[in-house]
Amino acid sequence: MLSGDERLDYLLAENLRIIQSPSVFSFSLDAVLLARFSYLPIQKGNIIDLCTGNGVIPLLLSGRTKGKITGVEIQERLYDMAVRSVELNQLTDQIHIIHADLKDMPKQLGTGKFDVVTCNPPYFVTPEKGIINENEHLAIARHEILCTLEDVVKTSSLLLKQGGKAAFVHRPGRLVDILTLMQKYRIEPKRLRFVYPKLGKEANTILVEGIKDGNRDLKILPPLITYKENNQYTEEVEEMLFGKSK
Repeated sequence: MLSGDERLDYLLAENLRIIQSPSVFSFSLDAVLLARFSYLPIQKGNIIDLCTGNGVIPLLLSGRTKGKITGVEIQERLYDMAVRSVELNQLTDQIHIIHADLKDMPKQLGTGKFDVVTCNPPYFVTPEKGIINENEHLAIARHEILCTLEDVVKTSSLLLKQGGKAAFVHRPGRLVDILTLMQKYRIEPKRLRFVYPKLGKEANTILVEGIKDGNRDLKILPPLITYKENNQYTEEVEEMLFGKSK
């Protein structure tokens, strides 16, 4: 089941296991935040996660919906890790992982087929050679080498049904870009939440959700604080990661 430097970690709040690798891909808190932030139909529906990595977001979403979940990953090694994690958790009836370029998904899967799109995309514009991470897997996950933010938003819009919802996690420095692109491709921003490492610090993450062809009515949600002053997780983040305390 495991190869190389892979390890088996627990998604404690969901009682699931996931295959990770420090040299290839390990999910961050951002994935957990996005999975918790996203709207999901409870009983049925079609959900797709772009840039799925090792499948962490589909796994996290599976506990909140009975809908079908598709994950799309372009890197073969990460795709393989995601497939094995889905099999490990006996979720093959609900989660399907595709090894493909997300830009090909509208043609491959059809347009207007999904109720929800989620994506934790590469955050950084590709820098000049020499600055980028020499580890190809990590570089592709972090930098817009194989897809841009515009590719992600455009593809999300094509995949969504009218009235469907798209949710993204990104960095505050790209806020104007992502809101502009969402409106350009008919995904009207509806909910925005800023995430702060600690009280009194600058936001380091944004969560944004939009509705395809929705009305203009953006709500700014209460801030999410990650850590308390003693460097322990806040109660809200603790619950996301480990479930409700008894």
